[in-house]
Amino acid sequence: MVQKTAITDVIKTFADVESRFNLRRTEDERFFTEWYESLPEITDAEKESLDLIRRRYLYHLAGGSLTEGTVTLLMGSPLLEKAGFYDSPFKMRGEASVEIMLDEDEDDAENLRGRIDVLVVQNRFWVTLLESKRTTISVMSAVPQTLAYMMANPNQDRPGFGMVTNGNEIIFVKLSQQDIIQYDVSDIFSPVPLRNRLYDVLRILKHIGQVIAEG
Repeated sequence: MVQKTAITDVIKTFADVESRFNLRRTEDERFFTEWYESLPEITDAEKESLDLIRRRYLYHLAGGSLTEGTVTLLMGSPLLEKAGFYDSPFKMRGEASVEIMLDEDEDDAENLRGRIDVLVVQNRFWVTLLESKRTTISVMSAVPQTLAYMMANPNQDRPGFGMVTNGNEIIFVKLSQQDIIQYDVSDIFSPVPLRNRLYDVLRILKHIGQVIAEG
């Protein structure tokens, strides 16, 4: 009998996601170079737009913690739009449902279900998913569930990329299911300091988009 379980109920830590999917964090420094090598430059106009995104976010944050929807509107959606993920060859689906079958041939098979806040799709190849969490929750706490969602990628011969944000923090994730199922994460970027780290975030998003489009 197949047990149906919500991903959010059973995947709460890195230990949870690693044990359920036989997943491990790589020790190869060359595994995830997409977040720091060969990044494209951005224009002065793009920097001005990112400065505006930062000012708006800090203005609303000053009034207290922000809900997922507000973080998505203020931070996630504008960044994805400026990186080109709303245009060809990418297609956007919001609130996408995923299902992952574990131990399909066993009596105690389990069907994990979940819903992704924002999912970018290119020809059914998942290239970026973004989870917006309340600003009071650490961005790292959302990475295990993000990895679980990424395991539903139907194109397992290609790596998947994710971006997780709670507004105050942004982190990138790479997952590969070839041979060894492994992942790694980037540095954590924040729009809060005076130096606008959203410049780095946009460059990384553009680079990931290029890698996916060319692959």
